[in-house]
Amino acid sequence: MLTLNSEFKIREVKPKEKPAADKPAVQPPKPQPSNNLMRPDVVDAKVYKVKSPFVKFSVYITLSYVWENGKKRPMEIFINSKDLTHSAEYAVLTRLISAIFRRASDPYFILEELRSIYDPNGGYFKNGKYIHSFYSEVADVIERFFKDEGMIKSDKSVEDTQISIPIETQTQKEETSSHETMISDASFKICPECNAKALKFENGCEFCVQCGYTRCDK
Repeated sequence: MLTLNSEFKIREVKPKEKPAADKPAVQPPKPQPSNNLMRPDVVDAKVYKVKSPFVKFSVYITLSYVWENGKKRPMEIFINSKDLTHSAEYAVLTRLISAIFRRASDPYFILEELRSIYDPNGGYFKNGKYIHSFYSEVADVIERFFKDEGMIKSDKSVEDTQISIPIETQTQKEETSSHETMISDASFKICPECNAKALKFENGCEFCVQCGYTRCDK
């Protein structure tokens, strides 16, 4: 029989640790180059006056630009009016669009985004063009500024455009007049199918005179 010494203590046996290999130092992330334009003390700008049925008073839109690599680039926008009921809305547009001008490498996409906003009460015709909302008018002013300063190519001259316009027939004039009447008539609503203000309640059912949409079929 094996006899153990009472003074003998059992010690924990640990495996020898291997020397740690030299780990490569973690490199801090490199700062990304900023596209933000620094505003100089003085910039060139243009002011455009907008009269719109969407707002009560005239709106003044100021657009400025700077030179970058020999080319003009939009810098900022200011939208002002004495109508204080829309001051917060104008401030939001001013800050967001100005931020896009300064940071986006291609800020011209803002035109399409603004024109895709529809006023729930419908739009109106201006110079033969249907305006969906006040934001669409802001987009038209920005596009005009881009063309005035040569940032984007302008369309054909006014004379060329006038020559190329076909003469309206009597039927086309009647259709245009009828469409404008629908826009100004409060009895018409926005059609959920074609987004035109042509939805009318007739014979107990809502019917769109523009695209033929009706709720009675559903």
